[in-house]
Amino acid sequence: MEGFNNSRVSKFMLLGLTDSPELQIFFFVMFSIFYLMTMLGNCLILLTVLSTLHLHSPMYFLLSNLSFIDMCLSSFATPKMIMDIFAQHKTISFEGCISQIFFLHLFTGTEIVLLISMSFDRYIAICKPLHYSTIMSQKVCVGLVVISWTVGFLHTISQLAFILYLPFCGPNVVDSFFCDLPLVIRLACIDVYVLGIFMISTSGVIALISFLLLLTSYIIVLVTIKDHPSTGSSKAFSTCTAHFIVVLMFFGPCIFIYVWPFTNFEVDKVLSVFYTIFTPFLNPLIYTLRNQEVKTALKKKLSNQYLNLGKTTPS
Repeated sequence: MEGFNNSRVSKFMLLGLTDSPELQIFFFVMFSIFYLMTMLGNCLILLTVLSTLHLHSPMYFLLSNLSFIDMCLSSFATPKMIMDIFAQHKTISFEGCISQIFFLHLFTGTEIVLLISMSFDRYIAICKPLHYSTIMSQKVCVGLVVISWTVGFLHTISQLAFILYLPFCGPNVVDSFFCDLPLVIRLACIDVYVLGIFMISTSGVIALISFLLLLTSYIIVLVTIKDHPSTGSSKAFSTCTAHFIVVLMFFGPCIFIYVWPFTNFEVDKVLSVFYTIFTPFLNPLIYTLRNQEVKTALKKKLSNQYLNLGKTTPS
């Protein structure tokens, strides 16, 4: 940790998304609403799945873990960005900047593996329905979640092991609303262009390979649905299509930013909004709240709460 301790830069300046006062007000209102709805939606999903016995299945177990990760991914930078919108000097400590990089790669790496696990679950459910309960046992589901967090942790540690030993002596201006590896690494006092390209592109290659695996699994599922139509085939087709849209919105910006680092930082800044703010907001809507079982369970929970509240209210 010698390079970390001897860093001359104690804090970084964040430029945010825009300098326009009108856009700042718009972003403040929009991102505040998006963040609150993201937290509320994912909390409702977690509580509904945990408290509803018939939702204790592999699919909903993985979906509840996705909701938890989305809450984490939405919270590592968005609250600070919202509070900093009207600040004249948007600063973050060196340790805070490193923490944002750590949590960003931890949560995105974990979500990538979890999305692959969820596509595997749908593949088994549609392509091998008779073996579903045997293959997707509780032990397997827990193992998939543990593997997701382990891969995410190992991935983020590999990124930090590289950046912590770099000397930062200025400049200290990060052209975004949070710290990310391509933005911070270019501020090092030594030339790390070639090595930086290699390290950052590794994340992009991982995202690209994962996306291709997901694309392949969804194609196989859709072909299976087409070749073996049933009463639930239209529902399965609609579900897979909606899932793939969210996957594309999550992986698209990641692939663009990390496969070709140090290109257009204005474009990267806009794209980073998708996987840190929009995707965690859309996941509960598309993955879970469109599901009839979840909607029925949620309505039942809310109606029970309303009835209980009515009973406790004095007449």
